[in-house]
Amino acid sequence: MKAAYLVKYGNAEKAFQIGEANKPHPKPNQVLIKVEAFGLNFADVMARLGLYKAAPRLPAILGYDVVGKIEEIGAMVDHVKLGDRVVALTKFGGYAEFALADIDVVHKIPDSFSAGVAVALATQYSTAYFLSHNMANLQEQDSVLIHAAAGGVGTALVQMALLKKCVVFGTCGSQEKVAYLKSNGVQYPINYRINDFEKVVGNVMENNGLDAVFDPVGGLSVKKDYRLLGAGGRVFSFGVSSMNKTKTIFGKLRVFWQFGLYHPIQFLSGSKGMIGINMLKVAEENPNKIAKVMQEVIRLTETNILKPHIGGEYQVEQLAEAHAFLESRKSMGKIVIKW
Repeated sequence: MKAAYLVKYGNAEKAFQIGEANKPHPKPNQVLIKVEAFGLNFADVMARLGLYKAAPRLPAILGYDVVGKIEEIGAMVDHVKLGDRVVALTKFGGYAEFALADIDVVHKIPDSFSAGVAVALATQYSTAYFLSHNMANLQEQDSVLIHAAAGGVGTALVQMALLKKCVVFGTCGSQEKVAYLKSNGVQYPINYRINDFEKVVGNVMENNGLDAVFDPVGGLSVKKDYRLLGAGGRVFSFGVSSMNKTKTIFGKLRVFWQFGLYHPIQFLSGSKGMIGINMLKVAEENPNKIAKVMQEVIRLTETNILKPHIGGEYQVEQLAEAHAFLESRKSMGKIVIKW
């Protein structure tokens, strides 16, 4: 089979090669999927830059989400059958013509779902649902701030928060994205390149605090997030995309320092909290929880309640171009790569 290998850290144009790989075979608790398409996630960019410790050693086959048809089934699998069109999470290995996935994170989907919609549900929408419903337990009229609100997870988080009838602030980096946020229902879109989001939120809230902040950026923004919280509010940190702006060890240390130093007494006295989320870790240790989340986002999309936005479709030969586009922060919604 063919696979797209990460062979060199750094620039997307020099990072990947398409080559041959051995076709894998499923264990009893796995299925083998003939991949129709796979999705890109910002974790892929971090892995390409050598900043994602969980990624396999070079040469590596990345990839966390795929859509395709069941090619082989392990002995323990009984909820899908050969030929079923499914969406699945993968523990890497998704950038290939065939990919393995554990049974808990493989779910049948209707043929009406495009490849882009399917892979968006696997990672972005499952992440957003887990954050907003399982972890944050958002309530009606909660005030929430969503960073990178035009991205794949950001788009999904906005829809999840609006589903819960929350008041939504969303940050982005261009006026084009401001228009996109408005079209997705964000009541208070903020271009962080023009306005300080802390001041904008503070002025609107009139010294009332936020109930939740969802931050995949990290660094200095987290300090501001924490200051914006009200009693009972929490910051949910699920990425450090600001790390990709620096190339030196000193720059990386600076980003870590910008997060700030916190103590449980500080959380206790202010009745505020901070929670870190690594969805790969959650999927490894609690696959049943992720299975339920995936089932629910598929159902909500089938009933047209959730509406994933596809920000770009590429062929596998354009993988480097797609990576560079995602890294540029100009993309909106989900990026999908087709074989």
